[in-house]
Amino acid sequence: MNLATPASVQKLQTTLHAKAKEAPGFRFYALYDKVYRKDVLVFAYQCCKANGGAAGVDGQAFEDLEAYGVERWLDELAQELKSRTYRPLPVRRVYIPKPDGGQRPLGIGGTAAPWTRCVRSTS
Repeated sequence: MNLATPASVQKLQTTLHAKAKEAPGFRFYALYDKVYRKDVLVFAYQCCKANGGAAGVDGQAFEDLEAYGVERWLDELAQELKSRTYRPLPVRRVYIPKPDGGQRPLGIGGTAAPWTRCVRSTS
């Protein structure tokens, strides 16, 4: 599924990209407030859902979040991020086989972990 990036998120991405290209040495110290923006969180949720993400180590799947209420869950996540009280669950480490016979480590986080990862990649 191909999701169109909302105009507000696209504007944020464009602005950040332009500043990074204009001043390569510039340090973005104030990006945290962009992470919990409603439009960014909603788009991140949609991207994760479209990607077919599985349940996290806490066992919560998309169906559980939809039963709870996506809007409510995103609002609570935004509030935790905004108040800086969000703490991710410990990551479960598993190893998956590589074609050459070796193994590659893979970390499986809790339900919020994929969304916060998606948020970081969309903002």
